[in-house]
Amino acid sequence: MGRHLLAAAVVAADTAILATGHPTLAWVGVLFAVAALLTYRVPVAGFAAALVLNAVTGAAFLLMLWTAFRAGRAVGGRRDALAAIGAAAGGFALMLAVRPADPRAIPQLVVLHLVFVGMPLLVGGYLAQQERLTAALADQARLGERLRIARDMHDSVGRRLSLVSIQAAALEVADLPPARAEAVRRLAATAREAMDEVYGVVGALRDTPDLAALVAQFRAAGVRVELHERGAARSLPEAAYRVVEEGLTNAAKHAPSRPVTVELAWQRRALRVTLTNPGRPGSPAAVGAGRGLQGLTERVRLAGGQLEHGPTHGAFQLRATLPADPPAPLATRRPVLVGAAAAVLLFLVLPATMMLGAG
Repeated sequence: MGRHLLAAAVVAADTAILATGHPTLAWVGVLFAVAALLTYRVPVAGFAAALVLNAVTGAAFLLMLWTAFRAGRAVGGRRDALAAIGAAAGGFALMLAVRPADPRAIPQLVVLHLVFVGMPLLVGGYLAQQERLTAALADQARLGERLRIARDMHDSVGRRLSLVSIQAAALEVADLPPARAEAVRRLAATAREAMDEVYGVVGALRDTPDLAALVAQFRAAGVRVELHERGAARSLPEAAYRVVEEGLTNAAKHAPSRPVTVELAWQRRALRVTLTNPGRPGSPAAVGAGRGLQGLTERVRLAGGQLEHGPTHGAFQLRATLPADPPAPLATRRPVLVGAAAAVLLFLVLPATMMLGAG
């Protein structure tokens, strides 16, 4: 909600500035709003539209600044960076062509363009890079903790269970009365099962979520799985992997002959996971594996998300909404806080000072 209020404030401020000098052009505020809306869908295109509007009206400085910052935040590779830089250069050239200025004033226009366009682009790109770094550091910290837990389980619990299993195996070959021999055999089997389960947990802790490998395993088992991803993919949360795993397991158990569609929709702050299994409501596929879904609901809730499941339009759906980027430790947030402070200084305080000085 806050970002929409900021966009509305930018559009209103630029429209008010334009209407003050040219009341008949107040309707151009509608174009300002269109450019702002376009920025949410295609940041570089919205940025280019703001540059064109500023070149024509000379009163879209705040909109240009805001769209430049969002375009910088959206830069995800060399192609995006070149597109943003090309739009900035083209906007300056268009401004000089549409509104010719005294050659002696060109250096001042260059400085204004750098402040209202160049700096927001750089700051937005810097903040985006720091967020990616923060996410990578958080992933590394989580992986290190998983490996530590796996190592401790292997060295302590695994070793002790191995000793119990060895002692039970020795008793199995001993000359014991039939009743005791049967009890020892059950004890040995339970010890071996427990040891296998511990090593399975250790292996799961050491492995990082690999959705492609999971889908390939179910396809090899005969389950028809279609995987679709929308948006800019990032590191897959553990809870999202478990949602897909549980959903495919239930589908394989209760509706093995029916296809399953897995959709991952990456958004700015959230990841939506949807599994659709065409089945009749009320069938085992629609009911699901109660305990498994209960445990999955708790796991998703602990990860800060929500889980829903049930029949929808003749199909059973499992839907989860999860945070795309889990909160990072305070130490990894510090670069982002520094970048935010730099953003306030570079493209709020400094441009306002220059506008007041020009006035």
